[in-house]
Amino acid sequence: MPSDKRYPRLDQLLASLGYGSRREVDIFLKKKLITIEGIDKVKSDLRVDPNLIRFEGEPLDNPLGLLILMHKPVGHVCSHNDEEGKLVYDLLPARWRVRNPQVVSVGRLDKDTSGLLLLTDQHELVHALTSPKHHVAKIYEATVEKPLRPEMVDIFASGELMLNGESKPCLPAKLEIISEFQARVTLQEGRYHQVRRMFAALGCHVVKLHRSQFGELMLSDLALGEFKLLPLNTKI
Repeated sequence: MPSDKRYPRLDQLLASLGYGSRREVDIFLKKKLITIEGIDKVKSDLRVDPNLIRFEGEPLDNPLGLLILMHKPVGHVCSHNDEEGKLVYDLLPARWRVRNPQVVSVGRLDKDTSGLLLLTDQHELVHALTSPKHHVAKIYEATVEKPLRPEMVDIFASGELMLNGESKPCLPAKLEIISEFQARVTLQEGRYHQVRRMFAALGCHVVKLHRSQFGELMLSDLALGEFKLLPLNTKI
């Protein structure tokens, strides 16, 4: 089987997928841990379809990319900096945490917010899903410490609500008052701590926040701290 220039070198591919350094891949080859059907002597510079490669007899781990739906718990941060505490990436398999391109979150949920979080190593998808131009709706369930007022609905929807420290108003957002202290907010943008800051601008402190939906995706029965893989062509 000749090399195919459409694909990366074998050692580069396995290193990017978190199997080990290129030097370690050479060791795997000597131990015959890497096999390709129809090839007796597999070399590090071989370029073949990743779907044909086996590591210890198993297909490669999602060689075309990852799209992950996670039920983020409170207390984890969307950061790669260990100094910030528990990371959402700590909840993923070790091999995924060292992939290149790096797995990143599609927008952030702050440490005190739970709910639906998307993660991927497809960085062009991150831009597509976080840009306001693409109108991907996010739904949040908020609990506040002061009674909600009916006029807040119109203020959220006005497109004139200003956040502290910013010069451009928020895009129109949908606010549904569920009970005296509970509301549902639908946004199509994702500014820093936006839901909390929108309520703060109206004198309300958010004491609990949960994202229940991202585009057409919902958590369904996914338990807190669990995740599942989605097909890369998932409609969002």
